[in-house]
Amino acid sequence: MRTITSRTNDLVKQARALQQAKARHEQGLHLAESDKLVREALSSGAAICRLFVEEGHALPEAVGTAEAYTVSRSVMEALCASQTPQHACAVVRTPDTTPPARYPAGLVVILDCVQDAGNVGTILRTADALGAVGLFCGAGCADPFSGKALRAAMGSTYHLPVWQGDAANALDRLHEQGFTCLCGHLRGSESLPPITGRMALVIGNEGNGVSDDVAARCALYRLPMRGRAESLNAAIAAGILIYELSGQMERRTP
Repeated sequence: MRTITSRTNDLVKQARALQQAKARHEQGLHLAESDKLVREALSSGAAICRLFVEEGHALPEAVGTAEAYTVSRSVMEALCASQTPQHACAVVRTPDTTPPARYPAGLVVILDCVQDAGNVGTILRTADALGAVGLFCGAGCADPFSGKALRAAMGSTYHLPVWQGDAANALDRLHEQGFTCLCGHLRGSESLPPITGRMALVIGNEGNGVSDDVAARCALYRLPMRGRAESLNAAIAAGILIYELSGQMERRTP
């Protein structure tokens, strides 16, 4: 492997630029920071363009045709946004996020202007863990391929399809394909609609909830609140709803 010791190396500058959304979108690349994320990207078959490994640490397995570099600790700190980075990071080609012509049967999770990248990543991780078939990020959502979202997702970004586009249009298409569309809403019923094998769950913005345009396309559901808090954090509410829906979908009679 070639060695990089300068923080001003052109490859280091190019990789570090991917901390910015503009560079990620223009280049179709993102930066996976941490040993775990690099391993998850490699094991999933993601296209690794460049791999940086700190001096004294082993190269991960199955690097394929990726360019591999040994870097000093100082360079690793320059590459990564986290204050105490681990020992590997990689420039990864971002997968195509175009929505499919036909959605797979199962539970599709849709985010409507969820703006906190940590919430986006946490919901993605939960959806992956509980068997959802994909995550749709509508306009105004935080970038699921930002460093903060990737770290919160803990590798699930490389396991679950991530789609991006207009949430209302996606719901129209899902309706056409036989999905029951549901959103969390403060004015909703505390009874879930009939559970089918094709469900779409919408999680709204942290402060304003689901937009009116999106809510008009959904059955409205309010989580029963037994205490005095009016609402929950978006990622917590999503976790409860995904757990409940996925469990009922699994138990339903075909």
